Amino acid sequence: MPRDLRSRDTVSLARWLLGKTLVRDDGSGRTAHLITEVEAYNGENDLASHARNGRTPRTEVMYQAGGVWYVYLCYGIHEMLNLVTGPADYPAAILIRGVKHMIGPGRLTKRLKIGRQLNGLPAHPRSGLHLEDGGLDVTSRQIMSSPRIGVSYAGPVWAGKPWRFQLDAAVIAGVEL
Repeated sequence: MPRDLRSRDTVSLARWLLGKTLVRDDGSGRTAHLITEVEAYNGENDLASHARNGRTPRTEVMYQAGGVWYVYLCYGIHEMLNLVTGPADYPAAILIRGVKHMIGPGRLTKRLKIGRQLNGLPAHPRSGLHLEDGGLDVTSRQIMSSPRIGVSYAGPVWAGKPWRFQLDAAVIAGVEL
């Protein structure tokens, strides 16, 4: 990928990730999926981030240098897929909330057979899950932003951050993978 995933600018990286391709090869075949929805979580000061309480066994992967997967269990039911960003020791990640034809982070991981076995692994073809740039040129006008979902516990300032990004439906409809 041409973008530096070790940048501290996680919010910009989240916008950049829209229109990229999430590639899954679980041994039974390779599938490619257009990334359509993401959310940014940026550092220990972000009260919506798991890193808000510092390093724990669960969040240790967030402190790795960008370019690895952070996969965790939510509500004891759903696996959630995140791409760690930022330099080592700066905990930030981007939740992949949706791909074309799969809306919702729990549905996405279930259909793509993504589980915690990928936690901490690099976003590289050897791990069975990586990113590719299919050449889709996404402009800022084709991205909608809104507050993140399910983070009211972070208080109005952090819950209200417009760090949820979605690709315009017309763009999604025009892309074949």
